[in-house]
Parts: sequence; structure tokens; C-alpha cells
Amino acid sequence: MPTSLADLPIRRLSPADLTACADLSEDRGWPREEHKWGLLLAAGTGYGIDAPEDKGLAAAGVLTSYGQTASYQPGLTAIGMVLVAERHARQGIGRRLMRHLIAESGDTPLTLHATPHGRPLYEELGFTVTGKAEMVSGHFRPSGTPAGVPTRPATADDLPAILRLDAEVFGLDRTHLLTRLPAFADQIRIAEDRSGITGYAAAWPNMQTHVVGPLIARDTQTAKALIASLAAGTDRPLRTDIDVRHEELLAWVKAHGLEPVAFNAVMTYGIPALPGDWTRRFAPLTVAAG
Repeated sequence: MPTSLADLPIRRLSPADLTACADLSEDRGWPREEHKWGLLLAAGTGYGIDAPEDKGLAAAGVLTSYGQTASYQPGLTAIGMVLVAERHARQGIGRRLMRHLIAESGDTPLTLHATPHGRPLYEELGFTVTGKAEMVSGHFRPSGTPAGVPTRPATADDLPAILRLDAEVFGLDRTHLLTRLPAFADQIRIAEDRSGITGYAAAWPNMQTHVVGPLIARDTQTAKALIASLAAGTDRPLRTDIDVRHEELLAWVKAHGLEPVAFNAVMTYGIPALPGDWTRRFAPLTVAAG
């Protein structure tokens, strides 16, 4: 039997580990987020270290990869949900798991959203800050849909157009993730004009809130209309993580009831910045997966 944390094997996680992952989140004071964990373990690749003293996890993290290069390697991999059980914290296990995740990714560029607590470790491992997102949350106070930007619920027939727009804006293909969105989200709405879809957004349940993401839109007015239309379809508080460069949208959601919660640093490894068009990328599906 292993005698130290350094000897414990790192193994692949599966959907059968969902409860253990949620328990680990709760152990660190995070929401359990079973719904989000289920998506990540299905669309991504989870890795974990089993705790030596019980059936729980000592640590876990998830890789979610996108796109494909000419050599059949992913174009980008997001690292998310890196957690270490409180009883095993500050013993190097998080660093060891991160080194494993980086090694498993090979030459693929990496990205992650870092809390202030986690940022020093990621910088030590070679990640650099290339952006920032602000989490906001609260009950949205409507004041009418922004003029001239109608929205409607998405249908199955809209999926090909959503995938094309998303790949153009995100910079890489996310089909394997977005095809899970109709079952994962409670609402998906689109904005369109005569040329086709100009934006889309989803609202998915996370504990007592609805998280708005992804949020892809031609401009800020379209982003506002999508958020307002999603808010009209739920009584729950909204939560989202907006790129701080979208100052007008952040000011607007705060004026409509959403309060600042926290900032996360957007970090990359192996690339100077994220691919795609940030001017139309307002919020990720989840900070754990980009």
C-alpha cells in the first residue's frame, strides 16, 4: 500500500465518480454542482487521486479539449475543477496533479480560469495571465428587451447554424460539447436577422441559480437581448462570468440587479492569447471548460 501522497496513483475518472467529485467540491466549501460535474466527466477527461483513508477523492481535475490540428491533436485544452481535499491541502498534491494534467495534454495549448488562491501555482507551472473575467450574480430586474433585437427559443434545426457561429467566434470546433447543450440547459435562445443567427445563449441550472453561458453575440445589444430573454424564462437568480473587456455589458447587468462576486484570471500555456474573436465572445459555458 502507498505510504505517502506522492505514491498515490493518478487515475482516469468516469461518470461513476460523479458523487465523489461532488463530495470533493463540498469538502472545499464549493457547491456540489453534480449537474456541471456530469457534463464535464462526459465531454471531458477527468483525473483523480483516491484518498488513502477512505473511498473519497484526495484530488481531481478535468481536461476538456477542442478542435483538431492537422496532426489530429486538439487545438486547445481547458483545465478545470482542480480541487484538493482540505485534509490533504498544502502537501504538494495539487501541484502533482497539475503537472500530470499538463503532461497528459502533450503539446496542446492550455487555458484555465484561476482564482486568486490558485494563480500563484499556475504561474509557477508556466501559465501566464492573458485576460480577466468578472463573475456577477443576482436576480435580474427587467426593463424591456433592447430595441431591435428580437430573440426566440432555439430548435433542433438551429443546431448546425449555432455550431458554425460558435466555431467562428470561439476559434475551434466545440461540437462534442455543444451537442450536449440541449439536454444540459433549461433554455437556449438565439438572435437572428436576415443573414442568419447573430448570437445564441444558454441558461443551465446550477444549484439555486441559472448560469448564463455560452454567450456569443454579434454586439453588446444582442448580448443584452439574449440575457434579458433568458431572465424572463426563470425565477432563479442568474450567474455568469463576463470578459472584463465588455465593459458596457458588465455595467448593464449590474444596473439590472446582478452584483459583483469575484474576478478570475484567464491564463494560457503555450499560446499568447485565446483563439477566436473575443469581441463576440461574452461569457463561457463554464469557467471550468471555456
